Amino acid sequence: MRVRVEQTSLPGIGVRHDFVTEAGRRLGVVSHRDGRRALIVYDRDDPDARLAAIPLTDDEAEALADLLGASLMLGQLAGLRDQAAGLLTEQIALPASSPFVGRPLGDTRARTRTSASIVATLRSAQVIPSPGPDFRFENGDVVVAVGTRKSLDALTRILADNDPDG
Repeated sequence: MRVRVEQTSLPGIGVRHDFVTEAGRRLGVVSHRDGRRALIVYDRDDPDARLAAIPLTDDEAEALADLLGASLMLGQLAGLRDQAAGLLTEQIALPASSPFVGRPLGDTRARTRTSASIVATLRSAQVIPSPGPDFRFENGDVVVAVGTRKSLDALTRILADNDPDG
């Protein structure tokens, strides 16, 4: 099983890399623009709340990386970064007036029309990963999509459009 590392840009701060362990614990590393790093341990019940932020000196970060086999992981991350150049992830709130409320995802023809992929839907406190074409949107859903800036903008327009057949 491969571990999925999520990268989040933190404007004015740096970058955060997070992953979820097999046991369901969310861990992360914040790399500040000035070179500082912190190991983050998130609350099991609230993945947005952190239990601890442990600052690491350069020597400590290097020692931890060595212990965890950083050379292998860095090589994998570099490969992913090269493959994903130009791709963005975005959360798009489905407007209450969207013609797709109550309709299946397949009706959007999102990937065909925009080249963006809908990879999850957030509904209340629930995450619905990889929704299929029969998945029906509800009022208040937030779509998580991956694509280029142009394709994500096009998807946003489609989801809000009063003419769903475009």
